[in-house]
Amino acid sequence: MNIPLLNLKRQYKNIEKEVNSSVLECFENAQYIMGENVKQFEKEISEKIGCKYAITVANGTDALIIALKSLGIKEGDEVITTDYTFFATAEAIRFVGAKPVFCDVELDTCNIDPSQIEEKITDKTKAIICVHLFGNPCKMDKINEIAKNHNLFVIEDAAQAINSQYKGQNVGTLGDIACFSFFPTKNLGCYGDGGMITTNNDDLATIIKALKVHGSGENGMKAYSIINNVEMEKMEVSTGDNTVYNPLKYYNYLIGHNSRLDEIQAAILRIKLKHLDEYTENRRNISHKYIEALKDTSLVMPTETEGGKHVFHLFILQSDNREEIEEKLKEKNIATGTYYKVPMHLQKAFNDLGYKKGDFPNAEYLSERTFAIPLFPEMNDEEREYIINSLKEIV
Repeated sequence: MNIPLLNLKRQYKNIEKEVNSSVLECFENAQYIMGENVKQFEKEISEKIGCKYAITVANGTDALIIALKSLGIKEGDEVITTDYTFFATAEAIRFVGAKPVFCDVELDTCNIDPSQIEEKITDKTKAIICVHLFGNPCKMDKINEIAKNHNLFVIEDAAQAINSQYKGQNVGTLGDIACFSFFPTKNLGCYGDGGMITTNNDDLATIIKALKVHGSGENGMKAYSIINNVEMEKMEVSTGDNTVYNPLKYYNYLIGHNSRLDEIQAAILRIKLKHLDEYTENRRNISHKYIEALKDTSLVMPTETEGGKHVFHLFILQSDNREEIEEKLKEKNIATGTYYKVPMHLQKAFNDLGYKKGDFPNAEYLSERTFAIPLFPEMNDEEREYIINSLKEIV
């Protein structure tokens, strides 16, 4: 038996006919950018999550960068975020010119520790980026309370957490703005790159829509008006068909990006979205069976945030003997993955910030102990039991 961390081939086989038919239809329509599938996918996600606006972009990193820019965050500003996350979270802050200010995490949830946020706030702080790591929602009540008291924006990095909830409310609606990734390995993944930004704010939505396409067109004009607090005369220009030729795109008002989800990826995501609840429940069921079967071993099990719904993007275990366990699982043809070996404050890219080893003990502790075992919605009982029995034998 050979078990990968994620079996995308098996998932594709289950939806093969739907996907192939939908993709071929895209070819026949010859509308590859900003077409009907993109529009419908945005509408369907908006309804699914319960937000006013769901705006597709090219990938999850662009989502973070554009979200920060839409909030006006720039050079000289500071943004507080978790020290234990994927690099893109902090990279996006630095990309817009701001300074990432790291905060330690909780050992049980692996998420940012709200009790340590307030001490990081200065007169330069503009926002908090909370990461719902591994699909486990952050403690948003406390984070939002702190943000409100200090007039800060809250950005949800929900790249790993679509369909997760906190106290009955969907992730993606818990802050001012939220960012998602549809990278193939995500719980809702496309067959390439893709991302999304969600918000309930009309002005932010307009600015995001402008920034994703070179700050151009009618949204660019409206965004310019919002940012500069001026009235602009409406353009009287034919819009064309928006596929081959759209004259409005040659009127540029902001320095933006070329960040669009293509039509083929949107078509695939629409199909997979119909299965998302099923995928989520399968992940949760398998994870809970893992926890029940392994709870009496020396392995530390993942913890679900109180009041939260964990969607288990990854099933993360902790052990002092991580390398030995991973090596023995490899011998049994069971894949593992380490997330994340280097916390943000020790990344070479952030040497200039002056952090040192020991500054964030919980993040460092987790980086030396955590590892993922296989988890995917299509996993069968035989595979799950083989993994459980192998781990019991090893530890």
